[in-house]
Amino acid sequence: MDLAFLHPLYEHQGPWASVYVDLSRNAEDTAHERELTAAAVARELAEQGADDATCRAVREAVDELRHATDPHGRALFACAGQVILDPQLARPPYGGTTADWAPLPHVTPLLDLAGEDPVCVVAYIDRKGADFELRSALGSSDAGGVTGRQWPVHRTSSADWSERHFQLRVENTWEHNAAEIADALAVCQEETGADLLILVGDDRERRSVHERLPSRLQERVAEASRGAGSRLLDDEVEGLREDHVRARAREDLDRFLAARSPDDEGRAGAAEGVPALVEAAREHRIDELLVIPDAPDTHREVWIGEDADQVAVRRTELKTLGEQNSWSARADDALLRSAVMTGAPAISVTPVLPPETSEKAPVGGLGALLRWK
Repeated sequence: MDLAFLHPLYEHQGPWASVYVDLSRNAEDTAHERELTAAAVARELAEQGADDATCRAVREAVDELRHATDPHGRALFACAGQVILDPQLARPPYGGTTADWAPLPHVTPLLDLAGEDPVCVVAYIDRKGADFELRSALGSSDAGGVTGRQWPVHRTSSADWSERHFQLRVENTWEHNAAEIADALAVCQEETGADLLILVGDDRERRSVHERLPSRLQERVAEASRGAGSRLLDDEVEGLREDHVRARAREDLDRFLAARSPDDEGRAGAAEGVPALVEAAREHRIDELLVIPDAPDTHREVWIGEDADQVAVRRTELKTLGEQNSWSARADDALLRSAVMTGAPAISVTPVLPPETSEKAPVGGLGALLRWK
């Protein structure tokens, strides 16, 4: 997950209200229920010590969501009387609506609820061209298409020598159209930033397009066999998207596992456990953060200063580093703040745990691939 969109959160000093609102329920009394939810969230934040202005801002923001069409939910991050960021969620919050008041915004749930939502382009391919559809957890939309040569596209059954020239023209038309589709699909991917391309159609037509896609896109392709005019069901698209998420998480876990072993100079390319990760964060050496949300280490207490690299296991360490102001924070929130401010991505490895073997998981639920100075 690219964390750059979280930058605005760390341009403000906390404390922060972090609210995950479940909007997945739709009924006749939905508007009234969301009004009650807004009041309950504000009350919960007040009981945790939030100031009146922030409670009021959050209540108003949640109340306005009674008109929202979000299919799953929304996260709200607020401080000093204003909502700073309100990203949509790709799936409903686990356990329903939650509210937290803390020195740092609690963004870890976003790794599961918003981060792993691969946008995909579904290409419905036939011999004459293709239609493109953009799909994500938030819905679908038309993404254009391409029309190739329209004639000739069908073989004849004749084996007469006089037909060979015609058959060759058919082959040329197929090859030309496959190249046109591949070029248009590559442009569509670049414009939409799609993580996954799903090719739908007859075997030969899919293969012809797949082979002509740029090498940078080859690992982003999934295929589904269908006859002309057939469409994928929503569940089938969702299954291919989930397979893609698991494959990416598995690749990151495998890289993490390989990086645990020291090199010839005795340096390991990965770290795990809160003390090692805190040290890496202070030295700006986290290249990619791996998190299992709600694992034991995510809840561990660390100490933070005003800057992202001011983080320590013990409060006295910050004073030794010259930081006079310090606050207690969750380890995952502190490490994610550091990752955001140093440009490191983060992933949740839960899509492949279990049934993946437990020895692949970061100890305590937090790990990192490291960069060297």
